[in-house]
Amino acid sequence: QVQLVESGGGLVQAGGSLRLSCAASERTFSVYVMGWFRQAPGKERQFVAITNWRGSTSYYDDSVKGRFTISRDNAKTAVYLQMNGLKPEDTAIYYCAASQPYRTTMSKQVRDYHYWGQGTQVTVSS
Repeated sequence: QVQLVESGGGLVQAGGSLRLSCAASERTFSVYVMGWFRQAPGKERQFVAITNWRGSTSYYDDSVKGRFTISRDNAKTAVYLQMNGLKPEDTAIYYCAASQPYRTTMSKQVRDYHYWGQGTQVTVSS
């Protein structure tokens, strides 16, 4: 059972930056595809970014491409989301998620992730 704890959210002005962190309890962290998702009020949870086991391949939603960067440190069992050029429409609760272990498919679907953190609020003011 993987436990995930996010941190780093907060209130920032448009154009600003935040770095989200997700700490994982699992020692075999390196065998999980890791992702970041977000959920705005009244909307469904949506894909933001994912990275493979080694962090060598990543995918982004078009809305954040070029502004957000996902990375991971397997030695520290952590995954990060660097968010630059934040916009008011980025306001949401951001969730860290892990796939089933040894899964190689890098899915952008919420249903394919089995472990979730509690979320961290990101609010971008205009």
